[in-house]
Amino acid sequence: MKLNKKLLATGVLAASVFAGQAYGAVSAEEAAKLGDSLTRMGAEMAGNGGDIPAWTGGLDTPPDGYKSGGAYIDPFSGEEPKFVIDKSNVDQYADNLSPGQIAMIKRYDDYVMPVFETHRTAAYPEPIQQQSVENATNVELIKDGNGLGNYVESVPFPIPKSGVEVIWNHITRYRGGSVVRTIGQVTPTEGGAFSVVKFQDEFTWRTALSDYEPGEDPNVLFYFKQAITAPARLAGNVLLVHETIDQVAEPRRAWIYNAGQRRVRRAPQVSYDGPGTASDGMRTSDNYDMYNGAPDKYNWELVGKKEVYIPYNSYRLMNPDLDYDQIVKPGHINQQLTRYELHRVWHVRATLKDGERHVYAKRDFYIDEDTWQASVIDHYDGRGELWRVAEAHAVQFYDHDVPWYAIEVLYDLLSGRYLALGLTNEEENAYEFGADRRFREYTPAALRRSGTR
Repeated sequence: MKLNKKLLATGVLAASVFAGQAYGAVSAEEAAKLGDSLTRMGAEMAGNGGDIPAWTGGLDTPPDGYKSGGAYIDPFSGEEPKFVIDKSNVDQYADNLSPGQIAMIKRYDDYVMPVFETHRTAAYPEPIQQQSVENATNVELIKDGNGLGNYVESVPFPIPKSGVEVIWNHITRYRGGSVVRTIGQVTPTEGGAFSVVKFQDEFTWRTALSDYEPGEDPNVLFYFKQAITAPARLAGNVLLVHETIDQVAEPRRAWIYNAGQRRVRRAPQVSYDGPGTASDGMRTSDNYDMYNGAPDKYNWELVGKKEVYIPYNSYRLMNPDLDYDQIVKPGHINQQLTRYELHRVWHVRATLKDGERHVYAKRDFYIDEDTWQASVIDHYDGRGELWRVAEAHAVQFYDHDVPWYAIEVLYDLLSGRYLALGLTNEEENAYEFGADRRFREYTPAALRRSGTR
């Protein structure tokens, strides 16, 4: 990972690239809160005087016994739940839950939420924190919120003033610069039967490419490649994405290599509510990573901050001693293996704009203040009925200062089915941070060469 101050100084993504209204940067006086009353990433430094402690630097040191490249050790394995939220007491804690979480508890007798002591483990590399501070007074929303001006990397709006700024913080948040991961996805039947689709994902930020030069491909945030490695009927299919910043001016560039046809084709359907890869109809393209893509279809309301019990420090869901069938259960994952903590979140409500179409007419986002990761999202259909509930079980990759997810889960309240993405328990060396990647590896020609069956 490297920062490119020259690019920031030239403002290569400013109004010369995107026409439109610019707004978003805060004053120097307000930005001075970063590193004082706020962390440099924009979270409140202080605790709440109760269950939420002050942030003191996060978890940036591996626990004893951890070996580089090996399985992640749970640093809190000795802790016991303070209490468990279930059907018998859910109303008592309703003020600190999303409607979707409450619905899941009321729908399933065995859906419980074990609540543990809160640990604010989020930690970032020093340059990423410093870039966040610089972004506060430099980065602007442009094109009615559909683009970013003067943006390089890190959190663009550590002191957000609007809902779409919070969403941009989630979309652009730091995930290690360049990473390769081997993960599993399951879509169990209502009775719990499942098979695993295995992916090898590559995620490389534009500025993390080893041959990057300032000014190259300025409308791209990152490059993403996803190869299916199992089952055999799907193995060899590969998705390539150039994730553009302003997807209204320049739609996401996506291609698919179909191993059966041995052909590369453009894939405009890989956006918005297009079907997710090998998801059996259980998620949309923009459900991946909880939410991704262009924000132009929705009006974004910043409802405010609140304290919510969200999945956090979920290392037990990465335990290599567990098989997938110990995690994947009918209706939902094994909630006995989950961990919830009380954290402050930004509540953002997205409502579909007049004249726009999407299967989700409304979404309520609960985004963790320390990591800017979406932790819970409630999805509503066109009738205004709660339909799907997403939860992201967060962990801190303490050997690389990267907050991310152990797994993300999307529950369908109507069908009784769900999708779980990110399973690594049965994989060897599931994450490789700092992968060396170049521009030429993310071209359609490279996609064609790499496709095999």
